[in-house]
Amino acid sequence: MKFFWDGLTEAWHLIITGNPYLWDLTAVTLRVAGISTLIALVLGLPIALVLGLGRFRGRGAGLVLANAGLALPPVVVGLVLSLLMFPAAPLGRLHLLFTLRGVYVAQTVLALPIIVALATAAIRDIAPGLLDQARALGAGRRHVSLLALREARIGILAATIAAIGSGLSEVGAVVLVGGNIQGSDQTLASAALQQVDAGHFADGLAIGIILLGLIIVITAILTMLQYGSRSTRIIGRAS
Repeated sequence: MKFFWDGLTEAWHLIITGNPYLWDLTAVTLRVAGISTLIALVLGLPIALVLGLGRFRGRGAGLVLANAGLALPPVVVGLVLSLLMFPAAPLGRLHLLFTLRGVYVAQTVLALPIIVALATAAIRDIAPGLLDQARALGAGRRHVSLLALREARIGILAATIAAIGSGLSEVGAVVLVGGNIQGSDQTLASAALQQVDAGHFADGLAIGIILLGLIIVITAILTMLQYGSRSTRIIGRAS
């Protein structure tokens, strides 16, 4: 129990003193989670619309791949990407290895299947009659897609929460692709791992406590947005 108490004490000390190391870690962590999730949404939502609304050969295989992507091992993803980013490898000319940009790429690869799989499930769960009615009234493909995104927004927000959570807590891919370089691409999760490896258990626990608090705050905000929109929709229909 002494480790936990020391960790709590150290976490509180880091917070109230405005430790620059902590703020740098927090900033990098938020950038990695935010940028990778945003890119995954931009790339993943069109794919989810195709899988959720489309009728074409191979859609079943696409759904299987999307769901299988939820189980992508981060360490394997990081290893493959780092090999592809070596100077003589296909992505070597982009100079992504051991950079924050490389970490963005790695985390986007991990976040994309989350967005695609969960958003597709939310879109497929929309009452078919609603979209059929929109088509019968002359709605084009673009308007039907926007309607589907609006009706599936609670599920899409759930996918967003999952993707951001993955970005906040990811370690394996960040360390392999970014190198866990302090002051460059080190995140809260990878810093906690480094502190534990160095035998600084209290410091590692302190960073872990701060990371957990950050996850709870961000998840709470997104959850209020998620179910607040649902409450507004229900009140609007009732009136």
